Amino acid sequence: MLNLLKNSEKINSFITPRSAYIHIPFCRRRCFYCDFPVSVVGEQATGSTSGMIKQYVEVLCQEIITTPVLGSPLETIFFGGGTPSLLAVEQLEQILEQLDQQFGIVAEAEISMEMDPGTFSREQLKGYRDAGVNRVSLGVQAFQDELLRVCGRSHNLNDIFAAVDLLRQVEFPDFSLDLISGLPHQTLQQWEASLEAAIDIAPTHISSYDLIVESVTAFGRRYDPGEKPLPTDETTAQMYRRAQQMLTSAGYEHYEISNYALPSHQCRHNRVYWENRPFYGFGMGAASYVQGYRFTRPRTRKEYYLWVKKLMEADGVLDCPQTPAEDILLETLMLGLRLAEGLNLSILTQQFGEATLEQIWASLQPHYRNGWVEVLDTEGKLVELQEVSSLPLTGKLRLSDPEGFLFSNTVLADLFLANG
Repeated sequence: MLNLLKNSEKINSFITPRSAYIHIPFCRRRCFYCDFPVSVVGEQATGSTSGMIKQYVEVLCQEIITTPVLGSPLETIFFGGGTPSLLAVEQLEQILEQLDQQFGIVAEAEISMEMDPGTFSREQLKGYRDAGVNRVSLGVQAFQDELLRVCGRSHNLNDIFAAVDLLRQVEFPDFSLDLISGLPHQTLQQWEASLEAAIDIAPTHISSYDLIVESVTAFGRRYDPGEKPLPTDETTAQMYRRAQQMLTSAGYEHYEISNYALPSHQCRHNRVYWENRPFYGFGMGAASYVQGYRFTRPRTRKEYYLWVKKLMEADGVLDCPQTPAEDILLETLMLGLRLAEGLNLSILTQQFGEATLEQIWASLQPHYRNGWVEVLDTEGKLVELQEVSSLPLTGKLRLSDPEGFLFSNTVLADLFLANG
């Protein structure tokens, strides 16, 4: 039994959630690669005109005010989706006001919002900024109209540049561009052109994701991974390498497998996930990680509304299993190795013990010899192969860039096999 209210006084500052993810599930249409929990509202609906969106915001706020407070005010908030930019400014303000009243929001909080080109106006964007949003993640995906159509996106190339122009007019402090490689019919030349276009725009952050074909999506029904019209595995590997080369040459730090940032512009909220720190989640399909418990809300609006009703009746008490210790280890390895700096070996030793580190190293040695895994000493210098007979208890353990990142699934599979 997880009783957040009764256990809240036992939580120290190290494990108190200081971040919140807010899921806004509404989209004009479902993209062909998307398996997220979304509700399609059509091309014209907005938060101001859609009763569906209005009802959802009300239920979402009910969930927020029913969730027990565990201590510290929020330092990061992330509105994801879906398409959060379909919200009216007043609805965004309502959600932020409820979060502030319930948990508190620090003055310097990072408040991020995913937006799609063609879904917001200058006035709307200014309203979001005035409400507290200071970071935008713009879902560009590609800079070719034909690829945008292949993906089922609702915007075109002109919409992208218009959206960027609005962001500059309103003088948003930070904005990121999201790109996808490995799309059907996508060539290496098209991918390089998209990277060049993104670099020319010069956002503070760029996310570069490789397409994952999920069976439940339109792409999953149409295409088989590794077969045409999808690019070959070798081509997608080259796309990854080219992104790393071009973006780092342009001054972006490759700080996570799929993310690049100008100095001092990493996404603070996403680092909470990768560092396996606790966070609140709110909304349909959203996940939370609090007090050692991980749980996910229902993925449909009807079931989510019933879940919130039961939560209110139970006064914030949830019944869910605690995350097993072995799962915490695997999550820590899986998430931490996504970061360029990797895992702190001193912290790993404190959390899981020397015997566990020996077990980890036994499964990693072949990948170390391949050059996919690197060990750094306390001064940040690479440790040479002949010096590593066992994993040090201090320093860092990381994947190499780009090859280690490219083969991260192989490395993680062996870790899971040895430590699961």
